[in-house]
Formats: sequence, structure tokens, C-alpha cells
Amino acid sequence: MIGPTRLSLIPSGLTGLPALDMDTVCDALAGPGYVAVRLTDTDMLAALRREAEALWQEDALTPAGIGRADDHELIARVRRDKTKWLDGSTPGQTAWLAFAETLRREVNARLMLGLFAFEAHFAVYEAGAFYKRHLDSFRGARNRVLSTVLYLNPHWREGDGGHLRIYGEDDDVITELRPEFGTLVLFLSEEIPHEVTVSHRERFSIAGWHRCNDRGLAPALQVRALPIAP
Repeated sequence: MIGPTRLSLIPSGLTGLPALDMDTVCDALAGPGYVAVRLTDTDMLAALRREAEALWQEDALTPAGIGRADDHELIARVRRDKTKWLDGSTPGQTAWLAFAETLRREVNARLMLGLFAFEAHFAVYEAGAFYKRHLDSFRGARNRVLSTVLYLNPHWREGDGGHLRIYGEDDDVITELRPEFGTLVLFLSEEIPHEVTVSHRERFSIAGWHRCNDRGLAPALQVRALPIAP
């Protein structure tokens, strides 16, 4: 039996990094299938926020689409965010990818989900942007298994929109989460329908996915040397 664990990781150059009660996280994933927690790491979160905002200001993000490879297309009626894949090239990215790797190991030890690798991208929703209801992975596809979203928005108000809306089995809205700075949401990719409501100001986040052993299909892993399980 695995005892209570506080997940904590401090890469070189940053201090005060995230801590999670993994028993609570895994109990929620095994139950309703999602959980939202607040991280108190100011160094890493601040670094990631600065980087996301700089990428947006430098017009270094790409309009996001849906589908993969030859089926990939931009559909503005479905989603209007802009993204850039993490490649571990900055201290903030390195810290977040290392944290995600530790999270992967802890979740696998408790829930045996077969999480193998992690990919993530910055996501910016400009005023008027949204992402209609969807699943992060088709049921039975077993590519993306566990989704994560880290929010990087200080002083976010209710009227700013951009909420993460989570649906239940009967198409009812279970909850709406504000994209507040330091909030981390984890949910089962095949099981949790969700959407991003219209944002009324710039909204910054990092969306990530723990995947099964399908390296050849993962867009971020095809061209970047991200951490891979041994």
C-alpha cells in the first residue's frame, strides 16, 4: 500500500515549486474523473506567465486547429485559441516538464494508467476566443489519457469569462472553473467533456496531456526531445 505523498520538485534555478497531495488527486481521478487544485509556486508560475505573455506579444503563437496530420484543420466556429508547444528550452518550461514527469510516476504508481510521455503547449485566448465542448481523446483511442491545464492569470474576475466548463453524463454542467493564476486542473482525457467559454480579455494557460506509448502519433514528441519514460 502506498502511503500519503506530497509531490514536490525543485529544479535548479527556481525555488518554492508545486506540492500536491497525490492521495487526494488520485482519489478524485478514480472517482468523478477530475480535480482542481491551487499551486503556491510563485517562481515557476511567474516565469511561465512572463514567457506566455512575451510569446503572445511577439506574435510567436499559431492559431490552433482540430484533428491530426492530414486531418488537421482550422475551424473558427469550434476553437479560436493560439498555441506554442513546450520544448524545455527555458527554466520555466524545464521546471514544468519535470514536475509533469514526477506527476506521471506518482499517478502510475497509484492508478496504473500506463502514462508514458507528456506533451504540452502554451495556450492564449484573446478577447472573443473560445473552445466549444469536446473530449481531449476519443473513447477507446487510448492516446491522451490524462489532461492537465495550468492557469496563469492573476486577478481574474468573474466577468472576464474564459471559464473551463465541465459536463456530466447527462449533458449537465457539473462545474465552471475560473482560470485563476496557479489553478491546476487534471481530468481523464477520454471521459470528461469540457469547453472554454468566451474570454473577454487575454487568457493564458498551459494545456498538457499524459499519453500512452504512442510516440509516433504525438505531435510535440515527433520533433522535440521531451522527457520519455525509461
